[in-house]
Amino acid sequence: MKAVILAAGEGKRMRPLTATRPKVMLPVAGRPILEHLLDEVKGAGIREFVFVVGYCDKQVRSYFGDGEKWGVKIDYSEQRKQLGTADAIRMVSAVVGGNFLVINGDVVINRADIKRLMKNTHNTMGVIEVKDPGGLGIVELSGDKVVGLYEKTRRPPTLMANAGLYLFTPEIFEAISNTEKSPRGEYEITDSLQILMGGKSGLHYIQLKSWLDLSYPWDLLRANESVMASLESQNLGQVEENVILKGAVVIGRNTVVRSGSYIEGPVIIGDDCRIGPNCYIRPSTTIGNDCHIGAFVEVKNSIIMSSTDVPHLNYVGDSVIGEGCNFGAGTKIANLRLDEQNIHVSGIDTKRRKLGAIIGDNVKTGINSSINVGTVIGNNTFIGPGVVARGNILPNTKLL
Repeated sequence: MKAVILAAGEGKRMRPLTATRPKVMLPVAGRPILEHLLDEVKGAGIREFVFVVGYCDKQVRSYFGDGEKWGVKIDYSEQRKQLGTADAIRMVSAVVGGNFLVINGDVVINRADIKRLMKNTHNTMGVIEVKDPGGLGIVELSGDKVVGLYEKTRRPPTLMANAGLYLFTPEIFEAISNTEKSPRGEYEITDSLQILMGGKSGLHYIQLKSWLDLSYPWDLLRANESVMASLESQNLGQVEENVILKGAVVIGRNTVVRSGSYIEGPVIIGDDCRIGPNCYIRPSTTIGNDCHIGAFVEVKNSIIMSSTDVPHLNYVGDSVIGEGCNFGAGTKIANLRLDEQNIHVSGIDTKRRKLGAIIGDNVKTGINSSINVGTVIGNNTFIGPGVVARGNILPNTKLL
């Protein structure tokens, strides 16, 4: 059986983080989302993959290659024009052969659920019960079959969501061939599923035991915490005397942790980093390669991507920081409202009481700058000395 991973989209709701990379290549626990998915599908017993790529596809191809590093075989199908999920699946009809899996490339699932799905012989959808159905495709169930599909409806009849994980038989290609373009000009997989539901065999389902959907930047923090919960310590770098490592801490090759640093796991630090002296790194933090976390810096529950410097007297809490950023001395990121209510970003309730900033690539801040809760800063932006940044700041902005 082959697994088709849908990885062609940009993920506009993840901007500015996806301005220079596809959504599936965003890091969770130090590795791309897509790599975690690959590991779980491989762990379920599948060795042949088809990655459907499009936006910034060179990054996916160069990172994964032919799959030899992971002991699998990866082929690529290119969906240059985004014409919907059904169109992406149609493109692999000549290469899958027999029953096959289709998985959205931006979800976190586990191999046990994948194994259960693989045992089915009918067209089968993975579903998951959710607390908040907002923005999700909701399904209605009867017996062992799906009998209704509702896309982002205001009053969903159930709390069972479509998890973006399917086992398909070759029947799906006939259903897709009878699928018409939607009002937004795409071939929607939900329309193809409706056709399957009306067929003789219908559309079956299994209920997943675990699932994380990554729609917005702050969802990366939740996934980071979840994946790192089972982290095991590893030290491939150099740790000086008078360093405290508490809990599970991973230190990459050629990384130096200088005296006086206090690191509470789970924490992942990449290769070629300079940590300390006298810094405090708190749980559920991941730091990419070639980063500098310097003197009297505190980082908590954050994702800091590669080649970013947080070097002097800085505080970063509950934030996602892009590549190539540099924080001036005294830059602080707030992560809690004074009234302790949920933080909203661009009118969206993040459901988080603590959230710092979402910062794109190559952002520079001057000394003593302050960044308010829920601030989104676009790529290549400069925040001047002493400036208070808030709201949604467009790329290439200079705040002086």
